[in-house]
Amino acid sequence: MDFQNLCTFDTFKQLWSHYGYHGENLQEVIKREFTRIKGTTYLDHAATTLYPESLVRDYFQDLSRNVYGNPHSHNPSSRLTHDTVERVRYRVLQHFNTTPEEYSVIFTAGCTSTLKLVAESFPWRRQTESKAGSHFCYLTDSHTSVVGIRGLTSGLGVVALPVSPQEVENKAKDVAQGEDVICETPHLFCYPAQSNFSGKKYPLSHVKGIQTRHLYPACDHQGRWFVLLDAASHVSCSPLNLQECPADFIPISFYKMFGFPTGLGALLVRNDAAGMLKKTYFGGGTAAAYLSGEDYYVQAANISDRFEDGTVSFLDIIAVNHGFDTLYRLTGGMHNIQQHTFGLARYTYMLLSSLCHGNGLPAAQIYSEGQFESPITQGAILNFNLKDCYGQIIGYSQVDRMASLYNIHVRTGCFCNTGACQSFLGITNQQMRRNLLAGHVCGDSIDLVDGQPTGSVRVSFGYMSTFEDCQKFLNFVAECFVEKPVTVDQVRIEKLKTATAASPDANEYLPIKIPNGEICKVDEKESPTEASLRGFGHRDSNSHKEAYTLTNIYIYPIKSCGPYEVNDWPVGPLGLLYDRCWMVVNGNGVCLSQKREPRLCLIHPRVHLPSNKLLLQASGIDTISVPLENNTQVRTSYRVCQSKVCGDRVETVDCGDEAASWLSHFLGQPCRLIRQSPDFTRDMKKRPSGGTETTATSASLSLVNEAQYLMINRASVELIQKLMSSRQDNSEGELMLLDTQNIISRFRANLVIAGVEPFEEDNWPHLIIGNTPFMFAGQCGRCQMIGVDQETGTKTKEPLTSLAAYRNGKVTFGVYLTHQLPEGSTEASVLSAGSLIQPEPHSS
Repeated sequence: MDFQNLCTFDTFKQLWSHYGYHGENLQEVIKREFTRIKGTTYLDHAATTLYPESLVRDYFQDLSRNVYGNPHSHNPSSRLTHDTVERVRYRVLQHFNTTPEEYSVIFTAGCTSTLKLVAESFPWRRQTESKAGSHFCYLTDSHTSVVGIRGLTSGLGVVALPVSPQEVENKAKDVAQGEDVICETPHLFCYPAQSNFSGKKYPLSHVKGIQTRHLYPACDHQGRWFVLLDAASHVSCSPLNLQECPADFIPISFYKMFGFPTGLGALLVRNDAAGMLKKTYFGGGTAAAYLSGEDYYVQAANISDRFEDGTVSFLDIIAVNHGFDTLYRLTGGMHNIQQHTFGLARYTYMLLSSLCHGNGLPAAQIYSEGQFESPITQGAILNFNLKDCYGQIIGYSQVDRMASLYNIHVRTGCFCNTGACQSFLGITNQQMRRNLLAGHVCGDSIDLVDGQPTGSVRVSFGYMSTFEDCQKFLNFVAECFVEKPVTVDQVRIEKLKTATAASPDANEYLPIKIPNGEICKVDEKESPTEASLRGFGHRDSNSHKEAYTLTNIYIYPIKSCGPYEVNDWPVGPLGLLYDRCWMVVNGNGVCLSQKREPRLCLIHPRVHLPSNKLLLQASGIDTISVPLENNTQVRTSYRVCQSKVCGDRVETVDCGDEAASWLSHFLGQPCRLIRQSPDFTRDMKKRPSGGTETTATSASLSLVNEAQYLMINRASVELIQKLMSSRQDNSEGELMLLDTQNIISRFRANLVIAGVEPFEEDNWPHLIIGNTPFMFAGQCGRCQMIGVDQETGTKTKEPLTSLAAYRNGKVTFGVYLTHQLPEGSTEASVLSAGSLIQPEPHSS
């Protein structure tokens, strides 16, 4: 088979079956997302990949819709920024299959900045007569920015030890030495997950091998060994699972993953290792306390806060969230990207390494240790030099100039990896020095010295690379640099074609899409035990004149959305069954509340127990439903995500595209419905009054703010209403007079009681409602959210101003409660409106 017949898509498909994503035509994606590269063959993705147009478009729409303030402030715009940044941290950890309990994300200015941070913070120990000194060890196939740590450690008297890739395993001990409990000297070993020069993937098992002192050089030196895994090149086209390789420090740069933003990276630091890092400089936001007049400084408790000097680049961080959204939407995930890009690299390697001049001599010298057998051992990078028909190297600058004429973008030189360059090209240290004397420096166009190459050519692929990119590149090489007639080493090509290329199951990481619900009509007939969806204001408060009576029960299935009033309702382990089990998040995954989106109150969720459905209802839009309980199959098909509620991390499950589309249409902004993961437990922060530590820790929460229940007193409401009325009489301007039910609706309580003196409930440590005992868990501090009219979504200053005036600036109203279910009880308790209340006041 001749060269032109090999340069066909049919041949490619015979060699590798994985191409494209979701069955969508990749060319259509290119036309839609990468119109700017029409006529360009971009093959420099290892330097930076290309950003899709929808990423930038969605990002700027986000910026135009929202006000993002400095996250160090506490105003609403600043809280939005803070919550969004925290959401991105969780998204980063989720992408690498780890959790905040195991790792922290420290945002930096890029991978190089991250490496510098580790170098400056690592507790290097100088050797003394009584104590061994630290070692800084690095694989010779490392980026300049890793080797550059040597510049800092040399001034500290720390031994710098370069290690060749072969030495790591060849000099290993048969038995792991284990953690040294006697010698605590810290050592650092750095190696790349993937070589940025050749694309070789080094075993991720090296992480544990070094930590347990089984591999060299850790096996030869006592002390505690830490591993820095340089993942910058690897994560651009490959998944990284930190459950399998728990490196202590992982630097990354986001532009290599998404193309945008630039100038932003992160350090993923294992929490167990973060405590030993020691900073000297401290910037804004990193201190818990300090004195300007004395040498007194206490670092922030939070690991991320401790190392992020000053204000982080929060707008760039927000762009990362859009980067993840776009990446997964277009490709389905990193496993798919790895399969697609490796196939392109493998095909190009097979043809280029088999390409020959008319006299039969090879046209290229490939710099690779393997033969691109598997995406587990080889990334989407191909490094080479071209050779003329006499077997002489063609300088990389000449190749680069010709490629530019064909609008083919490649990378040339040593790629900031001198160690790999020397190893593959056979350049000795003496020759490197002679090259410098001859005028050659890093990054210049002097490609040959005494006929020997000083660097090479690198092509690299990204998730939007196509077969046509490979085809144009190979045709370019054949046309410009191969003596005609172009021939192919048939023996080699057949050998490579029959080589087994490991291909993990393509479905291993693919999410299964299952519709999240169906459009249905609300049955007008309800079960007798279920209250109709009346909203607030339909219960006559005068019908309950008995002392200490529960007059109303409300649940709020979706946090910050409208209420669902019930007469009788089960009490579950988290509070009222299905109360605040769901919440709405914006396009960045940040919880939406009425403070940010007051129109949430116009959405009226309804729990329909007989059909096991949550109905989403709002005026002017069809009702849809989502399941109340997700079975195992459905639960595993939905995307698990992280979010925050009142500073607490919560694990949630996405409820699917139909609910997201419904909410986005009604609210006029991108948003999604998520529910608390049934496998996630969120403990209550507040300790109930009179409770024990056991009681406090056993109280688990849904997506509520602070406690399982919120209770208000009608007498307290009426007192505030009278105060508002008197303020209106004494005011020269107009004040809005709100009726009792309007005020009750604004306080969004679960339980409303009557027959009590105003604010008497503040002094009850315990109470029993019906047969269910409750404990006091604190007073509810109020904010501007009670200014939202729950019937219209409009904002007012009342009743917050009247409440603050009455309580002398103390804006608390209502009390938090937690229930006391009998230990080991399996029978669900039921609360009923009209039940009597037995309070237990504080003893005087």
